[in-house]
Amino acid sequence: MTKGLVFSLFLLIGFATITFGEDLLTGTPKLACEAILCLSSGTRPGECSPSLNAYFGINYKHWSDTVRARRNFLSQCPTVSSSNDQQMSTLITAISNGAGRCDAAFLNQYLRMSFFMDGPDAIDNKLPNYCKIYSDHEYTDYSKPVYIGTPECGGHWVDAQDYESELAKYKASNLCHPYMTRWN
Repeated sequence: MTKGLVFSLFLLIGFATITFGEDLLTGTPKLACEAILCLSSGTRPGECSPSLNAYFGINYKHWSDTVRARRNFLSQCPTVSSSNDQQMSTLITAISNGAGRCDAAFLNQYLRMSFFMDGPDAIDNKLPNYCKIYSDHEYTDYSKPVYIGTPECGGHWVDAQDYESELAKYKASNLCHPYMTRWN
């Protein structure tokens, strides 16, 4: 079975009733388990809203504190806290570091840098390591964004499903300007 099919099955079963043993999960443990399911998938059905709001509502002044608190939130799912599965542990770390930070819109905003003092900005073409770990994890079904072009010629990140149409737009735009030098 493919990761997508297996994951879709987990989502369907998971939202029907999230149980652990004989007990029905409620409160924070339920939200944490749902968030893990939702953040491991490339799709976000409406049933994900409460758990994702709880997860993304965790914000602190320092990013490291936010990541730690989000990891602690996800760890309240009994499957995580009672499991000796190393893959589940690495999944929680990957989600904590990457979820919401690896789509094309985020990368284009946060990997932007000045190319020249008065010139146009460029977007770095190196995918952050946390995104590689998040998208390549055995338990996730998330496609990595793809970089189109080069930084010096208006290159940018696009979501994988939009690659063909965005590549055609990029080629038609002829964004490479003669005054720009080779990216180092």
